[in-house]
Amino acid sequence: METPTEDKRFFGRRKGKPIKGSRQRLIDELLPKIILKQPEESQRFSWDTLFGIKPEEVWLEIGFGGGEHVAELALKYPNVGFIGAEPFMNGVASLLAHLNGSHMKQAVDANLEQGRADNVRVWPDDIRPLFSQFPDGGFERIFILYPDPWPKARHAERRFINQRNIPELARLISDTGAVYVATDVSAYAEWAQEQMTVSGLFDQVHSDTSCPPADWVPTRYERKGILAGRKPTYLVFRKKNAK
Repeated sequence: METPTEDKRFFGRRKGKPIKGSRQRLIDELLPKIILKQPEESQRFSWDTLFGIKPEEVWLEIGFGGGEHVAELALKYPNVGFIGAEPFMNGVASLLAHLNGSHMKQAVDANLEQGRADNVRVWPDDIRPLFSQFPDGGFERIFILYPDPWPKARHAERRFINQRNIPELARLISDTGAVYVATDVSAYAEWAQEQMTVSGLFDQVHSDTSCPPADWVPTRYERKGILAGRKPTYLVFRKKNAK
């Protein structure tokens, strides 16, 4: 298959309402402590030194929205390293509040919540320029949850699941790992299935797409959508010929 021309333009929002008070303090004080530190240009990330723990596995969430999915999984799996990427700074502030426990109360400091493992690293930008610096097969799970569907036909190539990004996902996911995609836009679900199939690199392995996979943690957006009558589609893909 011919490799499409590389296009790393970013089309989403980076900031919404002004960030103030405790949320701004988290960005100023907590984010620098857990930001994903990029290695030298010719180097790749090392999982052994990236986190405050030596992770058994590393999971990646691309576009984490409000961050509650990353935060809940990181509490549930303290021996797993999590990398969360989100260019929208209001979402980054939300994740930081979830991580230090201040999303339900006034923040008392800008550190991690007491007792939380130091197993999260945050990239407050587009993750694609870093793909080449991640190790081959380095991720056991990659989550792409409720991405921007770009519903207009002329914008379809802006969708994250496309023939430029799929080969990168195939390189980054381990032979035993899986890529998880969730959307409540049926056209996007059909697009994602078609694109992954056309690539020839992945098999779809979750047959009941109306039912979340085992061990699923719903996002705030997902819960709101279900209450509003939108039906999620859950897609899980493994590399072809994977174990």
